[in-house]
Amino acid sequence: MSDIFISYARSTADQAQRIAEALRALGYCVWRDDELPAHRAYAEVIDERLQAAKAVVVIWSAEAVRSEWVQSEADTARTERKLVQLTVDGARLPRPFDRIQCADLNGWTGDLEAHDWKKVIASVADLVAGGAPPAAAPATTPRKLSICVLPFANISDDPQQEYFSDGISEDIITDLSKVSALGVIARNTAFTFKGKSVRAPEVARELGVSHILEGSVRKAGNRVRITAQLIEGVSGEHAWAERWDRDLTDIFALQDEISQAIVAALKVKLLPEEKKAIARRGTENADAYNLVLMARNLWITGNYNAQAQHTLIRIAERAIALDPNYAQAWAIKARSQFNLVRRLGMAGDDGAAATARALELDPNLAEAHALKARHLEYDGRKDEALAELELALRLDPDSYEVNLNAARFHYENRRLDLAARFFEAALKLDDTDTDAAFLLAGIYSVLNQSDKARAAAAIGLPRVEKQLEVDRTNGGAMATGVNFLTVLGEAERAREWIERALLLDPDNQLMRYNFACALSRDLGETAWAVELLGEALANDPAGENLRMARNDPDFDPLRDDPRFQAMIAEAEARLAKA
Repeated sequence: MSDIFISYARSTADQAQRIAEALRALGYCVWRDDELPAHRAYAEVIDERLQAAKAVVVIWSAEAVRSEWVQSEADTARTERKLVQLTVDGARLPRPFDRIQCADLNGWTGDLEAHDWKKVIASVADLVAGGAPPAAAPATTPRKLSICVLPFANISDDPQQEYFSDGISEDIITDLSKVSALGVIARNTAFTFKGKSVRAPEVARELGVSHILEGSVRKAGNRVRITAQLIEGVSGEHAWAERWDRDLTDIFALQDEISQAIVAALKVKLLPEEKKAIARRGTENADAYNLVLMARNLWITGNYNAQAQHTLIRIAERAIALDPNYAQAWAIKARSQFNLVRRLGMAGDDGAAATARALELDPNLAEAHALKARHLEYDGRKDEALAELELALRLDPDSYEVNLNAARFHYENRRLDLAARFFEAALKLDDTDTDAAFLLAGIYSVLNQSDKARAAAAIGLPRVEKQLEVDRTNGGAMATGVNFLTVLGEAERAREWIERALLLDPDNQLMRYNFACALSRDLGETAWAVELLGEALANDPAGENLRMARNDPDFDPLRDDPRFQAMIAEAEARLAKA
């Protein structure tokens, strides 16, 4: 177990990483919650690591002061006489921590000679090693049998095949996470190293793992070549390496072989149920699997317009034609049908039948249960929807989509604190997410928690900019980006984005709705917000924008405006007549 447990709020993650690295450089074994194993419950791991640590470094900030998690961890450390506390923004500490010595690292950039940093080191040394840092360097002595699977490099001639190499990497992470004796770094942490030139020992030391897996994928026609190397974190030496040249039809057997080879190289004994779990696949058809990976990649681009939804349906239907029993393909089709009919107001199948089919094929498919909850909520059956969401969360608490849907449910029912909790979870689970960051920034703005709002927006904006590099006409991404810009105080840039987006994607009514949110909530531009919202409500055949506007906290500044009230009344009348 670790010498030091670091407790901090999400907005100070960068400072927490800097402090952890500085402590590791001194030879301490440090743990913080970006290293949560994917196969274990959050609270269980936190409690285990907190109890085992010899010192608990609490990083106080304005957000940490408000965090029940940080206060609870600090209180445990205080009770057990192993608390070391510091502040990074001068926030007033809660009682009784305001009566305990606290180092001031406001503005600290890593200077090891800084007076208050030396105070931190002295306290840690007293608690961990009786007054002196460890003589050796256990910073390179990681948690026993733990691994980080770095994203496999796409070395295919076609850069568009990157979705395939990412999918292979994610599936290996998922397989290894089923092994109880092995700690596995979560996908979102591992993928922060994507595209970077890194040295395995440095990554292992930073994450505190015993091994690193790296590799490459070359896909050409119906053939695939995969190389993989298992590297010892301390020495940097290869523990095992292999190369496979196979037909794509062998991809599932190949994934099993890679996972089993890693487990064998680590000398881990698999339980019978773990062997079965690793071998279990949603389909045996390699082409259908490839199509689902393609759809997964398209989904994260942030473009939810009709064209993108129709494309996803075509991909899913092609996968279903190849394997009619592929539950994940049915769920993808169901989600896009739901978006087209229920959210975009188009005529057609709303995905209820496809959702039912996905659940019939795989009753444990958490994403399908979450989608069923959306149908129930839209039908006004909120208690049943909540029960379905709770089931989905029990089945897969680490599903990005399940947490996102749970967050949306609570957001649309004005349970903002609960919604924020699930949006925070979703944001941690997918390093490409913009949806959770977008709504999280809005919630914290409404709750006047500006530090948290800016932190969410600062995470989301670079991701939106990356989406727009792929497609400059992506109205959904521009709407999300405008909300980030207004939260960050970049009002002029936000206005420019709105003007450009209205020219490029004029028929995107959800985009207009989200522009109105930012203008109302952050800029106080009532007239423009009313104009854009009016168009979004007037072109809303399914009543989705009206349904959201009724309770959307972003429009609270408009609720007493006669123009807003008249628009809502007109939209209600149109919907009733229809």
